[in-house]
Amino acid sequence: MRTKRTTPRSGIARRTRLIAVTTGLVAAAAVTVTVPSANASDASTFSTSQLKSASSSVLKADVPGTAWATDAKTGKVVVTVDSTVSKAEIAKIKQAAGSNAGALQIKHTPGKFNKLIKGGDAIYASSWRCSLGFNVKNSSGADYFVTAGHCTDGAGTWYSNSGRTTVLGPTAGSSFPTNDYGLVRYTNTSITKSGTAGTVDITRAATPSVGTNVIRTGSTTGTRTGRVTALNATVNYGGGDIVYGMIQTTVCAEPGDSGGPLYGSNGVAYGLTSGGSGNCTSGGTTFFQPVTEALSAYNVNVF
Repeated sequence: MRTKRTTPRSGIARRTRLIAVTTGLVAAAAVTVTVPSANASDASTFSTSQLKSASSSVLKADVPGTAWATDAKTGKVVVTVDSTVSKAEIAKIKQAAGSNAGALQIKHTPGKFNKLIKGGDAIYASSWRCSLGFNVKNSSGADYFVTAGHCTDGAGTWYSNSGRTTVLGPTAGSSFPTNDYGLVRYTNTSITKSGTAGTVDITRAATPSVGTNVIRTGSTTGTRTGRVTALNATVNYGGGDIVYGMIQTTVCAEPGDSGGPLYGSNGVAYGLTSGGSGNCTSGGTTFFQPVTEALSAYNVNVF
């Protein structure tokens, strides 16, 4: 169980560090995994402990712009590197893995990994905007919404318009880093609270599987689709801001989409947009905080 920091710190200062995201998967499941290979001489078998060690080594190497997760099909830790990562830094990662370097598979992705936040429209804090995740209720029926923790970190009152004249309510909880979720309490009773995400009626929350087709909605790029490529990833945003247990996907996203919902066409809530690389023209990799953890932490439910 990881310690969760729930008191906000200086959100504005932290938002000057918008670049550098790292992702990792804490390996689990099978005792050993056989790695298929075109050449028999390249075939290797890595134990769970070796995969965990290789994954931990990427974290220890602390190279911004990297993301890693264990691929159950190949039995390797796939390390995705963005355009900022040099050959020397890749060598540093392999060196850190030592005898387990063979368990690493390097893949390149265009663009930079970023936390997806900027000034604009949708839901507004004092000097930045994000996207509302899911409307939720507590056991007493009080109304709240969940969004990304790097959005609520350092935020006080939230507004629904760029002029900041229509109040939604104050931040009621924030967990970032370690997690990336936050809670906002509605105080404006005139605001209509819908139980939908995009046009889909959300009825429950769950954790998706690798390969699940998913939908993301955000205030910058609207509704986009993709699929889940990894679970339980660790993301390093730089400056010591590390979050764990992320959902990795192929859904595109851009600044301002942070906090927006990840869900299925079947009405299941999956996650909250955290960060990623690329854009919705060229595509990219995007990471999401599982929403089930946020709901449990704040004792609220989707409706």
